[in-house]
Amino acid sequence: MGVPGRAQRPAPWHAQLVDDLLARVPLFAGLSEPDRQALSDHLDRQDVTRGDVLFREGDVGDRVFVVLSGKVKIGRQSADGRENLLYVMGPGDLFGELSLFDPGPRTATATAVTDASLVALDHTALRPWLRSRPEAGALLLRVLARRLRRTNDTMADMVFTDVPGRVAKALLDLADRFGEPAQPGNEAAGVRVEHGLTQEELAQLVGASRETVNKALADFATRGWLRLDSRAVVLLDRERLARRAR
Repeated sequence: MGVPGRAQRPAPWHAQLVDDLLARVPLFAGLSEPDRQALSDHLDRQDVTRGDVLFREGDVGDRVFVVLSGKVKIGRQSADGRENLLYVMGPGDLFGELSLFDPGPRTATATAVTDASLVALDHTALRPWLRSRPEAGALLLRVLARRLRRTNDTMADMVFTDVPGRVAKALLDLADRFGEPAQPGNEAAGVRVEHGLTQEELAQLVGASRETVNKALADFATRGWLRLDSRAVVLLDRERLARRAR
Protein backbone atom coordinates (compact mmCIF):
# COMPACT_ATOMS: atom_id res chain seq x y z
CA MET A 1 0.00 0.00 0.00
CA GLY A 2 1.14 3.55 -0.59
CA VAL A 3 1.29 6.50 1.75
CA PRO A 4 -1.86 8.64 1.94
CA GLY A 5 -1.61 12.11 0.47
CA ARG A 6 -0.36 15.02 2.49
CA ALA A 7 -3.07 16.34 4.77
CA GLN A 8 -3.84 19.91 5.69
CA ARG A 9 -2.88 20.52 9.28
CA PRO A 10 -5.01 22.75 11.50
CA ALA A 11 -3.29 25.55 13.41
CA PRO A 12 -3.83 24.07 16.92
CA TRP A 13 -2.09 20.85 15.94
CA HIS A 14 0.67 22.84 14.28
CA ALA A 15 1.47 24.81 17.44
CA GLN A 16 1.35 21.68 19.58
CA LEU A 17 3.78 19.93 17.25
CA VAL A 18 6.40 22.63 17.63
CA ASP A 19 6.04 22.83 21.39
CA ASP A 20 5.59 19.17 22.30
CA LEU A 21 7.16 17.05 19.56
CA LEU A 22 10.19 18.79 18.13
CA ALA A 23 11.51 19.56 21.61
CA ARG A 24 11.68 15.78 22.25
CA VAL A 25 13.45 14.83 19.01
CA PRO A 26 17.25 14.52 19.45
CA LEU A 27 17.90 16.67 16.39
CA PHE A 28 15.84 19.57 17.77
CA ALA A 29 16.15 19.07 21.54
CA GLY A 30 18.13 21.84 23.17
CA LEU A 31 17.46 24.32 20.38
CA SER A 32 15.58 27.52 21.01
CA GLU A 33 11.87 27.72 20.31
CA PRO A 34 12.43 30.29 17.49
CA ASP A 35 14.80 27.83 15.80
CA ARG A 36 12.16 25.12 15.95
CA GLN A 37 9.47 27.53 14.83
CA ALA A 38 11.53 28.30 11.72
CA LEU A 39 10.76 24.76 10.52
CA SER A 40 7.08 24.76 11.38
CA ASP A 41 5.76 25.94 8.03
CA HIS A 42 7.66 23.20 6.20
CA LEU A 43 6.28 20.22 8.13
CA ASP A 44 3.76 17.89 6.49
CA ARG A 45 1.69 15.43 8.49
CA GLN A 46 1.06 11.91 7.22
CA ASP A 47 -1.30 9.37 8.77
CA VAL A 48 -0.66 5.76 7.79
CA THR A 49 -2.05 2.33 8.62
CA ARG A 50 -0.21 -0.90 9.37
CA GLY A 51 1.52 -2.15 6.23
CA ASP A 52 1.74 1.23 4.48
CA VAL A 53 5.17 1.84 2.93
CA LEU A 54 6.65 5.30 3.41
CA PHE A 55 9.59 4.62 1.09
CA ARG A 56 11.31 1.62 -0.44
CA GLU A 57 14.93 0.59 -0.71
CA GLY A 58 16.28 2.15 -3.91
CA ASP A 59 13.85 5.11 -3.93
CA VAL A 60 15.17 8.63 -4.25
CA GLY A 61 15.56 10.07 -0.75
CA ASP A 62 14.29 13.63 -0.46
CA ARG A 63 12.63 13.78 2.97
CA VAL A 64 13.23 12.97 6.62
CA PHE A 65 10.47 11.70 8.90
CA VAL A 66 9.63 12.01 12.58
CA VAL A 67 7.20 9.62 14.27
CA LEU A 68 4.39 11.31 16.20
CA SER A 69 2.60 8.15 17.30
CA GLY A 70 2.69 4.46 16.43
CA LYS A 71 5.66 2.48 15.14
CA VAL A 72 7.55 2.15 11.86
CA LYS A 73 10.02 -0.60 10.95
CA ILE A 74 13.16 -0.04 8.90
CA GLY A 75 14.31 -3.11 7.00
CA ARG A 76 16.18 -4.50 4.02
CA GLN A 77 15.46 -7.36 1.64
CA SER A 78 17.95 -9.71 0.02
CA ALA A 79 17.84 -10.78 -3.62
CA ASP A 80 16.21 -14.08 -2.65
CA GLY A 81 13.42 -12.33 -0.72
CA ARG A 82 14.71 -12.73 2.83
CA GLU A 83 14.12 -9.73 5.08
CA ASN A 84 16.22 -8.19 7.83
CA LEU A 85 14.59 -5.78 10.28
CA LEU A 86 17.11 -3.12 11.28
CA TYR A 87 15.18 -0.83 13.62
CA VAL A 88 11.75 -0.18 15.07
CA MET A 89 11.02 3.53 15.26
CA GLY A 90 8.58 4.99 17.79
CA PRO A 91 7.29 8.41 18.92
CA GLY A 92 10.00 11.07 18.72
CA ASP A 93 12.30 9.00 16.49
CA LEU A 94 13.72 10.48 13.29
CA PHE A 95 14.54 8.38 10.22
CA GLY A 96 15.46 8.78 6.56
CA GLU A 97 18.21 11.24 7.43
CA LEU A 98 21.09 9.47 5.62
CA SER A 99 19.95 10.81 2.25
CA LEU A 100 20.21 14.33 3.66
CA PHE A 101 24.02 14.02 3.48
CA ASP A 102 24.32 11.43 0.73
CA PRO A 103 21.66 12.02 -1.95
CA GLY A 104 21.87 8.45 -3.19
CA PRO A 105 18.98 5.97 -3.20
CA ARG A 106 17.33 4.83 0.01
CA THR A 107 19.26 2.03 1.69
CA ALA A 108 16.23 0.48 3.41
CA THR A 109 12.43 0.28 3.34
CA ALA A 110 10.23 2.03 5.92
CA THR A 111 6.91 0.33 6.69
CA ALA A 112 4.26 1.12 9.30
CA VAL A 113 4.16 -1.60 11.97
CA THR A 114 1.02 -0.08 13.49
CA ASP A 115 -1.32 2.74 12.56
CA ALA A 116 0.91 5.79 12.88
CA SER A 117 1.10 9.54 12.50
CA LEU A 118 4.27 11.20 11.26
CA VAL A 119 5.61 14.50 10.03
CA ALA A 120 7.89 14.80 7.00
CA LEU A 121 10.37 17.51 6.15
CA ASP A 122 11.79 18.06 2.67
CA HIS A 123 15.56 18.30 2.32
CA THR A 124 15.13 21.58 0.43
CA ALA A 125 13.84 23.12 3.67
CA LEU A 126 16.09 21.31 6.13
CA ARG A 127 19.44 21.88 4.42
CA PRO A 128 19.40 25.71 4.56
CA TRP A 129 18.03 25.55 8.11
CA LEU A 130 21.01 23.41 9.15
CA ARG A 131 23.54 25.62 7.35
CA SER A 132 22.45 28.61 9.42
CA ARG A 133 22.44 26.62 12.67
CA PRO A 134 25.73 24.70 13.12
CA GLU A 135 24.67 23.53 16.58
CA ALA A 136 21.79 21.63 14.97
CA GLY A 137 24.24 20.01 12.55
CA ALA A 138 26.28 18.80 15.52
CA LEU A 139 23.15 17.32 17.08
CA LEU A 140 22.33 15.50 13.85
CA LEU A 141 25.83 14.06 13.74
CA ARG A 142 25.28 12.80 17.28
CA VAL A 143 22.08 11.06 16.13
CA LEU A 144 24.00 9.42 13.28
CA ALA A 145 26.82 8.40 15.61
CA ARG A 146 24.38 6.72 17.99
CA ARG A 147 22.79 4.90 15.05
CA LEU A 148 26.24 3.70 13.91
CA ARG A 149 27.15 2.59 17.43
CA ARG A 150 23.93 0.60 17.63
CA THR A 151 24.64 -1.00 14.27
CA ASN A 152 28.11 -2.00 15.47
CA ASP A 153 26.61 -3.54 18.62
CA THR A 154 24.10 -5.49 16.51
CA MET A 155 26.86 -6.83 14.27
CA ALA A 156 28.85 -7.92 17.32
CA ASP A 157 25.79 -9.66 18.78
CA MET A 158 25.33 -11.62 15.54
CA VAL A 159 28.86 -12.98 15.93
CA PHE A 160 29.26 -13.41 19.67
CA THR A 161 25.74 -13.89 21.10
CA ASP A 162 23.45 -16.89 20.60
CA VAL A 163 19.83 -16.51 19.49
CA PRO A 164 18.24 -16.66 22.99
CA GLY A 165 20.67 -13.97 24.12
CA ARG A 166 19.79 -11.78 21.15
CA VAL A 167 16.07 -12.30 21.80
CA ALA A 168 16.49 -11.29 25.45
CA LYS A 169 18.47 -8.19 24.47
CA ALA A 170 15.91 -7.18 21.83
CA LEU A 171 13.03 -7.53 24.30
CA LEU A 172 14.85 -5.43 26.89
CA ASP A 173 15.57 -2.73 24.30
CA LEU A 174 11.93 -2.68 23.22
CA ALA A 175 10.89 -2.50 26.89
CA ASP A 176 13.17 0.48 27.51
CA ARG A 177 11.63 2.32 24.57
CA PHE A 178 7.99 1.22 24.57
CA GLY A 179 7.34 -0.55 27.88
CA GLU A 180 4.69 0.47 30.40
CA PRO A 181 3.73 -1.01 33.78
CA ALA A 182 1.43 -3.99 33.25
CA GLN A 183 -0.42 -2.85 36.38
CA PRO A 184 0.37 0.71 37.48
CA GLY A 185 1.55 0.74 41.06
CA ASN A 186 2.40 -2.96 41.07
CA GLU A 187 5.99 -3.56 39.94
CA ALA A 188 5.62 -7.30 40.46
CA ALA A 189 3.13 -7.40 37.59
CA GLY A 190 5.94 -6.66 35.16
CA VAL A 191 6.39 -4.39 32.16
CA ARG A 192 4.07 -4.70 29.18
CA VAL A 193 5.70 -4.08 25.81
CA GLU A 194 3.32 -3.37 22.91
CA HIS A 195 5.95 -3.90 20.22
CA GLY A 196 3.44 -4.49 17.40
CA LEU A 197 5.67 -7.08 15.71
CA THR A 198 4.60 -10.44 14.33
CA GLN A 199 6.64 -13.50 15.26
CA GLU A 200 8.31 -13.34 11.84
CA GLU A 201 9.21 -9.66 12.30
CA LEU A 202 10.66 -10.34 15.74
CA ALA A 203 12.77 -13.10 14.19
CA GLN A 204 13.95 -10.67 11.50
CA LEU A 205 14.93 -8.19 14.21
CA VAL A 206 17.34 -10.66 15.84
CA GLY A 207 18.53 -12.27 12.61
CA ALA A 208 17.22 -15.78 13.25
CA SER A 209 14.51 -18.16 12.11
CA ARG A 210 11.01 -17.82 13.52
CA GLU A 211 11.19 -21.36 14.90
CA THR A 212 14.39 -20.65 16.84
CA VAL A 213 13.03 -17.39 18.24
CA ASN A 214 9.74 -19.04 19.22
CA LYS A 215 11.70 -21.76 21.04
CA ALA A 216 13.63 -19.11 22.99
CA LEU A 217 10.43 -17.25 23.88
CA ALA A 218 8.73 -20.45 25.01
CA ASP A 219 11.74 -21.27 27.20
CA PHE A 220 11.68 -17.79 28.77
CA ALA A 221 7.94 -18.16 29.42
CA THR A 222 8.42 -21.58 31.02
CA ARG A 223 11.05 -20.12 33.33
CA GLY A 224 8.62 -17.38 34.35
CA TRP A 225 10.69 -14.56 32.89
CA LEU A 226 7.91 -13.28 30.63
CA ARG A 227 4.35 -13.79 29.44
CA LEU A 228 3.43 -13.72 25.77
CA ASP A 229 0.51 -11.85 24.23
CA SER A 230 -0.46 -11.13 20.64
CA ARG A 231 2.17 -8.67 19.32
CA ALA A 232 3.06 -7.85 22.90
CA VAL A 233 4.99 -9.34 25.78
CA VAL A 234 4.98 -8.82 29.54
CA LEU A 235 8.46 -8.94 31.05
CA LEU A 236 8.23 -10.44 34.52
CA ASP A 237 11.94 -10.83 35.39
CA ARG A 238 14.10 -8.25 33.66
CA GLU A 239 17.12 -9.11 35.79
CA ARG A 240 17.31 -12.70 34.53
CA LEU A 241 16.64 -11.58 30.96
CA ALA A 242 19.50 -9.08 31.29
CA ARG A 243 21.82 -11.85 32.47
CA ARG A 244 20.80 -14.01 29.52
CA ALA A 245 21.42 -11.10 27.14
CA ARG A 246 25.06 -10.78 28.18
